[in-house]
Amino acid sequence: MHVYHDSLEFRTNGKGLYEITEDVQAKIDKRGVRNGTVTVFVQHTSCSVVIMENADPTARRDLEEFFDRLVPEAVDYFTHSSEGSDDMPSHIRMALTRTSETIPIVDEKMQLGTWQGIFLFEHRRAPHRRKVSITIIGE
Repeated sequence: MHVYHDSLEFRTNGKGLYEITEDVQAKIDKRGVRNGTVTVFVQHTSCSVVIMENADPTARRDLEEFFDRLVPEAVDYFTHSSEGSDDMPSHIRMALTRTSETIPIVDEKMQLGTWQGIFLFEHRRAPHRRKVSITIIGE
């Protein structure tokens, strides 16, 4: 059994879902792991990692719209606003989703469903540089 650590870095253009499935699979391919798991962990408190539909972009737009309505920006009951009116809402959106996902690897491929992809879910309006830690365990 081997453990490999790697990282990815992405530049977002503001709020939205950014698919990173192929980038993660490339790290698995590089290590030659046939069977095991991969954990994808984002090292931030204002974005998250989600597994979401990757075939129809309207599903992703609906998710973004849902979070905009669930956790609105610029409301008077948030006191934390060090980095602007989207600061606290981005932290809440991250807490409601996840900062990591673990996916099984079988025969060198992630076992995602037919319409599943791995996405970095950016919750801030401004562009950001995001670091993602990848841990691959297997043989």
